[in-house]
Amino acid sequence: MDPEGIRWMRGLLQDFASRGGTVILSSHLLGEVQATVDRLVVIGGGRIVADGSLEELLAGSGTLVRGLDPIGLNQALTAAGLHLEPLTDGALRVDATAEQVGRAAAAAGQILLELRQSDGAGLEDLFFQLTTPVAEAA
Repeated sequence: MDPEGIRWMRGLLQDFASRGGTVILSSHLLGEVQATVDRLVVIGGGRIVADGSLEELLAGSGTLVRGLDPIGLNQALTAAGLHLEPLTDGALRVDATAEQVGRAAAAAGQILLELRQSDGAGLEDLFFQLTTPVAEAA
């Protein structure tokens, strides 16, 4: 569909749902699914691997933080008990709120260059996280 048709279809489905109707949408266009749905069921390997509101399922995307001293920031956040994931661009994705990250960094005297909700973990990232088999230890 062209952009106008997509917007029209999205509006039609959302209008129907807002009047009490149920719409089941199955699509591989995860960006469009994310823009359209309010509840999501993810199926992987023939089993339901996630079921909930889109907001709930994407809430685990965490906080993105970047500091003047990346090593010191990593150590400060780890010492504060926060789980983090180093990203390839030097930033960290932290499983905590921006306030928690900011307070931990401030307590350690770390200068932050960036602090925001992580938006990189959208529906596509969530889908692969939920459906990619974890390699078994040899």
